[in-house]
Amino acid sequence: MNSVKLTCVVIDDSKTQRTAVAQLIKNHISLRFLADYKNAIEAQKHMEKNEVDLVFLDIEMPLVNGFQFIESLENRPQIILITGKAEYAMQAFDYDVTDYLLKPISQGRFNIAIKKALQNKVVPTEKEEDFIFVNSKLKKVKLLLSDIKWVEGLGDYIKVVTNEENILILSTMKAFIDKLPEDQFLRVHKSYIINLNKVEKFNGSQVEVCGHSIPLSRHKKLALEEALMNSTVQ
Repeated sequence: MNSVKLTCVVIDDSKTQRTAVAQLIKNHISLRFLADYKNAIEAQKHMEKNEVDLVFLDIEMPLVNGFQFIESLENRPQIILITGKAEYAMQAFDYDVTDYLLKPISQGRFNIAIKKALQNKVVPTEKEEDFIFVNSKLKKVKLLLSDIKWVEGLGDYIKVVTNEENILILSTMKAFIDKLPEDQFLRVHKSYIINLNKVEKFNGSQVEVCGHSIPLSRHKKLALEEALMNSTVQ
């Protein structure tokens, strides 16, 4: 684990704040500072050409705020939000960020955030099963992808149905499907994502997953047929 280094960028309209966070990054043995940006548009342009593991992101910025920037990312790195206002904390949970730091940032609190980010960093090992980390009941939970049967949208939450238990997560369906490999999972309905490897049968309106009937949107039937045909899961 000591060999893992996270490549970091800082996005903040305050030069003073960018400099302070950049120095914290440079002083940490497990981080590598790449660049800092004064706004989200500039950052996105440069991040498309560089691999970034961790973004330190101010929420209140001109042109595009921190939350809008997160929504615009296709391949999302880990995000640590930075703000002077505590009232954004609940909204931050919707975006499944790694951590949320209040200004001024102390060294101790910074180190705690980095520890979380390092724990989330997936280091490939031979024969290890694919997994993701999710936030559930204010804890990071390791979730094996092969254990997921289906995912159900419940308003502001989603319910992940696994072989062992149901896990309730504060997340949107869109944010969660973005975490999953598209060759193994498909959103078949506005409220359901299924594990393609668990499909037993389907018709024009229903998919059976582990003996459970799940609604299939009409416009998703063809996508399901193609996904099952091209699926790489065994």
